[in-house]
Amino acid sequence: MGRVRLLVSDFLMSFMWVWSGVLIKVSVSRYLGLSHQPVLEAVKMTLSIINMFFFALLGIWTHGGAYNPLTVLAGAISGDFSNFLFCVGARIPTQVLGSITGVRFIIDTIPEVGRGPRLSIDIHRGALTEGFLTFAIVIISLGLASKLPGSFYRKTWISSISKLTLNILGSDLTGGIMNPASVMGWAYNRGDHITKEHILVYWLAPVKATLLAVWIFKLLVRPATRENQHKN
Repeated sequence: MGRVRLLVSDFLMSFMWVWSGVLIKVSVSRYLGLSHQPVLEAVKMTLSIINMFFFALLGIWTHGGAYNPLTVLAGAISGDFSNFLFCVGARIPTQVLGSITGVRFIIDTIPEVGRGPRLSIDIHRGALTEGFLTFAIVIISLGLASKLPGSFYRKTWISSISKLTLNILGSDLTGGIMNPASVMGWAYNRGDHITKEHILVYWLAPVKATLLAVWIFKLLVRPATRENQHKN
């Protein structure tokens, strides 16, 4: 039952995540208007940070629920093989399904929001961009998740600001999504989810970057941790 609840949580959080991003964009644009661009961006960033705090709390309340396959993958690599198979074979597909369902409802109810992120540069530079952004956020997340001093709110604040900054850096190039399931939701409903562009830029590059980040983090952090333990 624990794993079933986790899958339900993953589905609902993925569904809600794509909706929350669209609602922030649409609601702020409607109430402030495009003529107040600096204020619009400031309010959007504030609401985005609040939104990330909310989903961080949801992850705690659901005992590990997640909306991003990269988060699940980073944790699964460090676990046992059965947990890895469960994450790759069940959790990630469930997150993708939640995103696809969420985007379908968005398109049916708010068609003016557009069709999601698109690549505005060539495939290879796009893959490098998404890979770099993913590598950075995974390293930051692993560092915050380790036994470092700081409260939940402090760590979530650092994580939220980091994600927002990286998203802004990549927004004009790839969308700066760093979430394959979210991009898959839009790509599937556009009908281009099996293209070379989508698979290479939004799946292979982030997954490889995640694996590299986890490997490098283990390589650098574990020896230092063991050395500190021996000293103590």
